[in-house]
Amino acid sequence: MKELENKVALITGASKGIGAGIAMTFGQAGARVAVGFANDREGAERVAAEIKAAGGQAIAVQGNLVQSKDIEAMVAGTVAAFGPIDVLVNNAAVYEFKMLHDIDEAHFHHIFTPNVLGLLTVTRAAVAKFNPSGGSIINISSLAAMGNSPASAVYSASKAAVNAITKVLALELAERKIRVNCIMPGYFDTEGARAAGVKGSEQEARLIAATPLEKRPGHPSDLSPVALFLASQASAWVTGDILTVSGGFR
Repeated sequence: MKELENKVALITGASKGIGAGIAMTFGQAGARVAVGFANDREGAERVAAEIKAAGGQAIAVQGNLVQSKDIEAMVAGTVAAFGPIDVLVNNAAVYEFKMLHDIDEAHFHHIFTPNVLGLLTVTRAAVAKFNPSGGSIINISSLAAMGNSPASAVYSASKAAVNAITKVLALELAERKIRVNCIMPGYFDTEGARAAGVKGSEQEARLIAATPLEKRPGHPSDLSPVALFLASQASAWVTGDILTVSGGFR
């Protein structure tokens, strides 16, 4: 039997990048995958189509993390298609980099509303529809949570919050046999990083130089097996942990 045979997995921000990689890995592992997206319907449907073409089951479900009604609809759509949720991956996030003198309230809310409040809202909605036998929640954080990059005070704070939320919810949800863990990636070459202007920048060169293993950025395929481990029974005695996936970058 495959690792996630007949398990229902909802993955936010799965139309591209790390989220898409996790979605396809879960599909290959037998999960019924809800590919969450905010705006990129075409990308989400492409990921779902690839999963189905490989013999899996998948749908694209829309849910903007700044709209609670959208979130409820995304969870409801997942359950309507596949049944109670077994695995939630909170991958969707926004990042924007500003030095202290450029930070204002708009920048703060632009980052914190989806990255923290949105994550909590998705989790609350999904947990209400989780399988009674329990399951797994995987939060995708960032090594930026360690405060190792300039111009990232607000983004880093949002990801530090995700780390703390992981530990708190692991305590709160243990009674329901829902495990809550976190993956903290280093620098990954994704569409989001390119859109943020990191690709080809001095910042990218610094990040790669500080990555001991192979001196390269991470790829989604470097992270998705770790997510599969946390989603599966292989990690049945693991909760409240933060796993760093960074090629050694700290």
